[in-house]
Amino acid sequence: MSTPKIVLFYVFTPLPDPEAIRLWQQAVCSSLGLRGRIILSRHGINSTVGGDLAAVKRYVRATREYPPFAQADIKWSEGAGDDFPRLSVRVRPEIVTFGAPEELKVDESGVIGGGDRLTPRDLHQLVEQRGDDVVFLDGRNRIESEIGRFAGALTPPVETTRDFVPLLDSGAYDHLKNRPVVTYCTGGVRCEVLTALMRNRGFEEVYQLDGGIVRYGEEFGDDGLWQGSLYVFDNRMNVAFSDHPDVIAACVECGSATSNVANHPDRLGRDLAVLCADCLAAAGVTGSGDPSPSVTPR
Repeated sequence: MSTPKIVLFYVFTPLPDPEAIRLWQQAVCSSLGLRGRIILSRHGINSTVGGDLAAVKRYVRATREYPPFAQADIKWSEGAGDDFPRLSVRVRPEIVTFGAPEELKVDESGVIGGGDRLTPRDLHQLVEQRGDDVVFLDGRNRIESEIGRFAGALTPPVETTRDFVPLLDSGAYDHLKNRPVVTYCTGGVRCEVLTALMRNRGFEEVYQLDGGIVRYGEEFGDDGLWQGSLYVFDNRMNVAFSDHPDVIAACVECGSATSNVANHPDRLGRDLAVLCADCLAAAGVTGSGDPSPSVTPR
């Protein structure tokens, strides 16, 4: 078997019959032995799947044969062969669950009214030109930003993406409405929606990091504005862009520096937490271990 690979992509485009697309995607992935998670809605597709390299390549070719998905920005990363427990292909009201399906509008070009796109180099240029006036807004959940984030970023206290709309509506960030706000997330999909929601609420100068943290790491690794490790939604739990990532998080049990994330028992049951390798072993729970070496796309 060749080296296992994982692909991540999304496309915002009107899908008149997402159930038909679900059946097709399910059949393609099953026939190729791929595992992962694919979410479809009338707004488009959000896919993360992995398996044998040759099979993943065939999946990408088959998916791009459908015209609305032909220009999908495919992000590649190394896999371990068992990064996903199974294949899940579902139709939901949203491909990213912000709880605002009726507010989001898409056409053949993508999300209508979203933020201006910045390449990684565009981002550096904006920071050079505008300095401390630029605000980085993390569009991910709290546990993700704990182990990695852009330097000086605002990290909202959200447990799920559903928490963003009430937070924006509360006025907590109204003081940023006249400042340049750069949103970022893992691969870019959450920021597509978040920036549109922000503009709908009067934020005037909103940007999104095109391709997300993954594309930024591909270009600048750990030698730019990014600090720490990247949380990923599979059994790897976190990955690094180089052999010298900053370690910015602390173990919830002993306080030692770590980027490990694990399922951690507490009084509310099993939940994700930052937990070092020693405390992880002592607790006997499942988690990440050291960050995987790289998510650099092929």
